[in-house]
Amino acid sequence: MSLFASIEQAPADPILGITDAFKSDPSADKVNLGIGVYQDESGKLPLMDAVARAEAIIAETPKPRGYLPMDGIPEFTAATKELVFGPGNEAVASGRIVTLQSLAGTGALKIGADFLHRAFPAARILFSDPTWDNHSAIYAGAGFEIDYYPYYDRATGGVNFPGMLEGISAAAPGTVVLLHACCHNPSGCDLTPAQWAQVLDVVAEKQLVPFFDMAYQGFAVGPEEDPVGVRLAAERGLLFLVANSYSKTFGLYGERVGALSIGCTDATEAKRVLSRAKLSVRSNYSNPPTHGASIVSTVLSTPELRASWEAEVASYRDRIANMRHLLAEGLKANGVANTDFVTNQRGMFTFTGLSAEQMQTLRGEYHIYGVDNGRICVAAINTRNVEYVAQSLAKLLPR
Repeated sequence: MSLFASIEQAPADPILGITDAFKSDPSADKVNLGIGVYQDESGKLPLMDAVARAEAIIAETPKPRGYLPMDGIPEFTAATKELVFGPGNEAVASGRIVTLQSLAGTGALKIGADFLHRAFPAARILFSDPTWDNHSAIYAGAGFEIDYYPYYDRATGGVNFPGMLEGISAAAPGTVVLLHACCHNPSGCDLTPAQWAQVLDVVAEKQLVPFFDMAYQGFAVGPEEDPVGVRLAAERGLLFLVANSYSKTFGLYGERVGALSIGCTDATEAKRVLSRAKLSVRSNYSNPPTHGASIVSTVLSTPELRASWEAEVASYRDRIANMRHLLAEGLKANGVANTDFVTNQRGMFTFTGLSAEQMQTLRGEYHIYGVDNGRICVAAINTRNVEYVAQSLAKLLPR
């Protein structure tokens, strides 16, 4: 008998499994709103002009592809610090912040989780309720005990801010708190700048460790406005971590480009922290890949390409906002009384409020594929399918 005979089939990934089901559906009306990939009006993943031009520049001077340092390409990490924290940021200039290139945002979360658990093995982590499905797998795999703080208010379709503050306030000192920097996944509900200030007041008072997940910088309001919580944490001198991704914002899903930044007390402490974080890199994948990070650093360090990228991100943001407007209008036309949740939420996702059973009905009867927690990807809606999506959702939403 095989040694593997006792291994059971793993359940399908709650998000990626949706795409597999979508592909096998023969219906001509099918719409995939499950996976979080930005699509243009034609329903295709676009190639950013800034990215194409950066690749052409890189191709003009071919270079050997040797191993990178464990913390990545220096030009990339420098460009990331400026994008995340802003030009001339004091915390960056003083050496209090260290940044490591990672395998997208997921890899940054994993490196950060391993680093924290090794340093503080008794620490727990708090996630928002709800959160991205993969968060629990990453942090449980690193050895963390997991708990949740209230976040989404089903009654209003917004943030349960009093519940959030109460949940975070009850945490023991040293607890890691996972915070979505912008475009909360899956709810699309974000904090205001004033609310960020209150959250960080509690974090400082209770001696908690904020870990920001920022996969969508630029998709809410803009690249400068979206990291408000991250920049406030750096300004206040807090200890913090931030994982940022270039998958959505540069369309580099397959290149796996991201970074982990850690805010420390001073430059001396930062050097020690970097040495320990690099050990986490070494034990996971040794060092990161070259191509995607070279694209990002070329775009961000070339003024013309940077301006082009910012304009393209703005066009993505505007298209998503237009689809939200059209979806809300379609729901109203089909008898749904309250559609504010669609237009008030931000980013690629909207939380419909539908139950798992209703989402299964949406897939089985109407061939519209979303996640069982009620999340749909607005960035996958276009003018050709928005009417059908609205009609189908309206049959399940309260009137």
